[in-house]
Amino acid sequence: MLGTPRRHFRRTDSTNQRLRELAERGAPHGTLVTAEAQTAGRGRHGRIWTAPPNRALLLSLLLRDPPHLLSLAAGVAVAEVCGPETKLKWPNDVLIDGRKVAGILVEGRPQHHWAILGIGLNVALRPDDFPPELQHTAGTLAQPMEAIEPILARLLDRLSAWTVAEDQAVLDAVRQRDALRGQPVSWTGGRGTAAGIDQQGRLIVATDAGHLTLDSGEVHLVA
Repeated sequence: MLGTPRRHFRRTDSTNQRLRELAERGAPHGTLVTAEAQTAGRGRHGRIWTAPPNRALLLSLLLRDPPHLLSLAAGVAVAEVCGPETKLKWPNDVLIDGRKVAGILVEGRPQHHWAILGIGLNVALRPDDFPPELQHTAGTLAQPMEAIEPILARLLDRLSAWTVAEDQAVLDAVRQRDALRGQPVSWTGGRGTAAGIDQQGRLIVATDAGHLTLDSGEVHLVA
């Protein structure tokens, strides 16, 4: 059962770091760490994920023997909670109207067969809560603070389903919400047109030299 046991912090540095410590001490599959505020929450590529207290859903979930497509499966689960118009920007950004409302970070110890799934979802942030550099790219569900716990319950339910789903079901769901397909994109070292997701969950890109696949890294939409 995902979400049990649970440890909740009013304030911590990083829910992923707190859960990593628990995982290394043998915490069971499904252990959940949540926080009202983080001082050093991590995003991808070493970025900091911050939010005012009690405005975002901040969680880390321990999965033992995690699925191969965990990051994509988590994206689908978050998108379902956010609504039918929610899109997924490979590899793991969740968008509403082109704005990022959630980020996903998977960290783990493959040799020990466990992973930590970190999710930050902007549930109750207001536009002026975002720093100037994020004013035009970040989004929010614009829900009251009281919605955070019910949204957590729905998210755990969807994660319980998607983290045990067949790979093909996950890929089909991602493709239905693909925010990049057919769009011009760039990444470190190249640019082209996003052409979908392959069977291994990699991004396919059409370039002047032919098709290639990206299995990691950051991709940007080209204006």
